[in-house]
Amino acid sequence: MSRVLVLNCGSSSVKWRHYDGDRTLDHGTVERVGEPGGGPADHAGAVRQILDGLDLTGLAAVGHRVVHGGRKFSTPVLVDDAVLAAIKDLVPLAPLHNPANLAGIEVARAALPDVPQVAVFDTAFHHTLPEAAATYAIDRDTAERYDIRRYGFHGTSHAYVSRRTAELLGRPYEQLNTITLHLGNGASACAVANGRSVATSMGMSPLEGLVMGTRSGDLDPAVIFHLRREGGLSVDDIDDLLNHRSGLLGLSGANDMREVLQRRAAGDSAAELAFDVYCRRITGYVGAYYALLGRVDAIAFTAGVGENAAPVRAAALTGLDRLGIAVDDARNDGDGDRVISPGGAEVSVCVIRTDEEREIARQARDVVAGR
Repeated sequence: MSRVLVLNCGSSSVKWRHYDGDRTLDHGTVERVGEPGGGPADHAGAVRQILDGLDLTGLAAVGHRVVHGGRKFSTPVLVDDAVLAAIKDLVPLAPLHNPANLAGIEVARAALPDVPQVAVFDTAFHHTLPEAAATYAIDRDTAERYDIRRYGFHGTSHAYVSRRTAELLGRPYEQLNTITLHLGNGASACAVANGRSVATSMGMSPLEGLVMGTRSGDLDPAVIFHLRREGGLSVDDIDDLLNHRSGLLGLSGANDMREVLQRRAAGDSAAELAFDVYCRRITGYVGAYYALLGRVDAIAFTAGVGENAAPVRAAALTGLDRLGIAVDDARNDGDGDRVISPGGAEVSVCVIRTDEEREIARQARDVVAGR
């Protein structure tokens, strides 16, 4: 009952982890899926490769990350034909991710027909958003017709990190107000009040919000109209620009924060500006979420940049001292899950290593145990 395989199919990779209870038996990543001269030709081939290399005796469940659950899926679910069809219907809301997620589910169902398959949705944690947080101020009939609303993403990470923060601080999760900052190539902020997501920076798609590796984040919508009318760019051209040629890459020529920091240290003015734009956006969201929550007990940095880039953590919270938010330089340079705010600070600033696969495994076990 305790063995779970987790499949996390990204746009060009498949991460997997095999658990026995809380113990990791094996794990890995198949990269460059579908890329010329790269790995497997598609996600189905990548998942077959993973399954063929594992001893899955005694497997209790396979947990699948699914990026978009739309309005329909607010909790993890056992996959059947109806669930599969519903996920396919949501492809227009996540055209880069849901097809890859579907491929993993379909291959695993065929290869392991007697093993329960559980879909865990990135959007599910944010189903607790108040309507005022989820609603865009556009014509209501149009929004309803095309399912336009804030869904939010990185939900499994925000759920895991906010819970782990409470554990680190020795505080009851249901009584803690936390701002979680998932800063990787994709990046999002989330305000968690007493264990419930009440605000998050990503919107209908993962494009909105913080500055990311290649995505612009928040942008005046008129920029799109201007590029179409004055620049003659097609909708696909603009989509490619904002999703794949913007963010840190567009500003500095590098989408990896490690390279941006190296260039900045060498005096590169473009890297300096990219760093400043990136951190200023985070600062604005922290301040806004502080106002929404009314009381903030903790701020948690996570994911590749959040866990490893000390200069980003320090700069993103600079100037927030009057809110009880500060970073201790010595603690900031440490390692592992830890508190990096000064002793006695009103708001505990933490670094937490996210573990989305472990969270998916936990939710998959709960679903199977309760079926």
